[in-house]
Amino acid sequence: MDMLSKFLTPGIIFLLTLASGLWLSRTGKPLNIVIFTVHKLIALATVIFTGMAIYNLIKNTQIQFLIAALIVVVALCVLALFVTGALMSRDKPLNDNLLTVHKVAPFLVVISIVVTLYISAGNKI
Repeated sequence: MDMLSKFLTPGIIFLLTLASGLWLSRTGKPLNIVIFTVHKLIALATVIFTGMAIYNLIKNTQIQFLIAALIVVVALCVLALFVTGALMSRDKPLNDNLLTVHKVAPFLVVISIVVTLYISAGNKI
């Protein structure tokens, strides 16, 4: 199994996370608890499957500093997504900064993972 195929499942689940997040945002406040729960569970599955794929990618290789730094960026972005998502789900007024972080972090995750894959594949992707 090549490196990209290992990230196919996490990629598909990530797209489902984005789709459920857009669906959730369209429902407005108060949040629909069913859609919110589905979104959280899909996001958790994305983190688990992506973590497993990254672990399998690096477990038998010597980690370069840049790859380690990118993995830290992914972890921090995921943490930011969970925290901002939890804060935005409260009934209090929405802070625009939270929403901006919640919208930008997924793109940083994707960019970091793509660069990690590119470097790990020896620039052959």
